[in-house]
Amino acid sequence: MIQAWGRERPDLDARPLEVFSRVTRLAKYLDQVRAWVFKNWELEGWEFDVLAELRRSGPPYELKPGQMSAQMLVSSGTMTNRIDRLEAAALVERHGDPVDARSTRVRLTEAGRARVDGAMAGLVRREAELLQATTIPQRATTADTLAAILEPLEADPWPAPSPKSAPRA
Repeated sequence: MIQAWGRERPDLDARPLEVFSRVTRLAKYLDQVRAWVFKNWELEGWEFDVLAELRRSGPPYELKPGQMSAQMLVSSGTMTNRIDRLEAAALVERHGDPVDARSTRVRLTEAGRARVDGAMAGLVRREAELLQATTIPQRATTADTLAAILEPLEADPWPAPSPKSAPRA
């Protein structure tokens, strides 16, 4: 692909595609792997994300909805909808905030904890299998490189330019 672009557009340095096209392809494969693992635990990806956020928070495995939406980069309305659906499935429960009576907290139930723990174990096993073709040092280098690429984006995220703002030749 890089050679083809080099031939067709010698004025462009297409080498960034060597990294980002592979990252995009890898993300598509990982989405399929994760969907398969989560399906075995009767979870959708978004359900796993919310339950995992609560599980990682440590005992008593509860957070304010606003904390969760900020951490997960979703709107408060989206988070409310997700919490409603997980509460209906008895995977989370809402209760009042003991510090702020106007606020609620969302807590992982035992059923939610069992589901997310099982899905996480399955996910880690499957992802470890996918990494078997690499050495421990290669994994560390890859993780460090991806962290370096993500750092400025996470520190100051900016939206992708619209097609109208892209330079025209």
